[in-house]
Amino acid sequence: MTHNYIRKILESRVYDVATETPIHPASFLSRRLNNQILIKREDLQSVYSFKIRGAYNKISSLTPAEKKRGVVTASAGNHAQGVALAASKLGINAVIVMPGTTPEIKIRAVRARGAQVILRGDTFDEALAHSMELVEQQGYSYIHPYDDPETIAGQGTIGMEILRQHSGDLTAIFIPVGGGGLAAGISAYIKYLRPEIKVIGVEFEESACLKAALEKGRPVTLHHVGLFADGVAVARIGEESFKLCQEYIDEVVTVTSDEICAAIKDIFDDTRSITEPAGALGTAGLKKYIEEKGLSGQTLLAINSGANINFDRLRYVSERAEIGEKREAILSVTIPEQPGSFKQFCELLERRNITEFNYRYHDPENARIFVGVQVSPDQLPIARLVETLINKHYAVEDLTDNELAKLHIRHMVGGHTAAVKHERIYRFEFPERPGALLNFLTKLGSDFNISLFHYRNHGAAYGRVAVGLDIPPEKKDHIERFLDEIGYSYKEETENSAYQSFLGNGEPVSNSV
Repeated sequence: MTHNYIRKILESRVYDVATETPIHPASFLSRRLNNQILIKREDLQSVYSFKIRGAYNKISSLTPAEKKRGVVTASAGNHAQGVALAASKLGINAVIVMPGTTPEIKIRAVRARGAQVILRGDTFDEALAHSMELVEQQGYSYIHPYDDPETIAGQGTIGMEILRQHSGDLTAIFIPVGGGGLAAGISAYIKYLRPEIKVIGVEFEESACLKAALEKGRPVTLHHVGLFADGVAVARIGEESFKLCQEYIDEVVTVTSDEICAAIKDIFDDTRSITEPAGALGTAGLKKYIEEKGLSGQTLLAINSGANINFDRLRYVSERAEIGEKREAILSVTIPEQPGSFKQFCELLERRNITEFNYRYHDPENARIFVGVQVSPDQLPIARLVETLINKHYAVEDLTDNELAKLHIRHMVGGHTAAVKHERIYRFEFPERPGALLNFLTKLGSDFNISLFHYRNHGAAYGRVAVGLDIPPEKKDHIERFLDEIGYSYKEETENSAYQSFLGNGEPVSNSV
């Protein structure tokens, strides 16, 4: 199987439309991490991602009859643009089925490259189902985004370029993983010629389908997929790509959304380019691997796989980058409700910047503040800051990893209420499109009184909402069935300490790290 793929990679026709992208030395990151860090710049392709390679290689391999009938695919982003450009280059009719939640900037980009766009459903699965119907009805050839030998071979040309451009020592290559096509193609080529180089797959922790498949020994379908890194939001690794990844991938690293945001900032600092969340996965995994393994003096390369990011999302990225870099702590601190107590608290922090401060009067004895503090992972890590405050007899809770606190509470600290006796808190995700918020409220209906509501548009495909519902005891058994019927992903957060501390009726959480 390996020899077959090496031949396919060497014979790929990707350079009819793709370019050989450079390897960029990340000097700032290298000095900070005490290793030589290299970044393969696939964000510099004409469609701003590597997807043009596999799409063109697959479409160019079709028979004349298949080309005449045209091609179809389902995609919400990079693959759609790759197929559109490849089909245009080859003079082939292309139909792209995209979810209705797809941002307008991506729809315009696909249409600008000559493809017909059909918007169908709210999710990728609904778009995929319709594209399959078109295959049956119109005889189109389906161009799979990752689970096809020709597509995998096209992506594998990146591995060929890496070894040609960098012939010296190379400890490891870090590759973003969604459906696995990129990792499969690169790893097959690298391991055939340079088996001593480690190939590390990097996944977003909320869409780690390769990790799950390796643990089970076969592809499995994830029950839930996080959508922050939408370019790798895949619930099931491809069958063909898994065969190769299982054989050639040495390890898998999973990273959080905050770690991805920090990596986006790192790439910007070194290249002055802005990558999409999925594109920064490789760098995020590289940083985590160095920390976990204690590496020093090694040469490590990360694939920057794409730069198709909505401008609106940068607000969220910038908010979370410092947390991902462990340079900001988010804390709940109880201080005396008396003049001068906040000044004393600030003096204890010495010259550490306060990045955020939220407070509302509630209790005559104690004031609970929501505070962001600048920290340093080397000189003053979060745990040591919390320990210092506890030693000074402050009641402290570290909320740095609390999603409810970071997504919602920090924007709505307004105080407790005694008017709602039976409040329960839920976090929802729903498809983001015009009218989506109204549709969500309509589905929520009038069966329960809404006691708290926070929604913030992050420029992503899915909106995030925190909702408080006043649920009488007699209706408690019915609420989850009711919420399941709405059909949106949700999680109950009633016992979340951030909610209890700032908005609920719970007691202060003391001395927890």
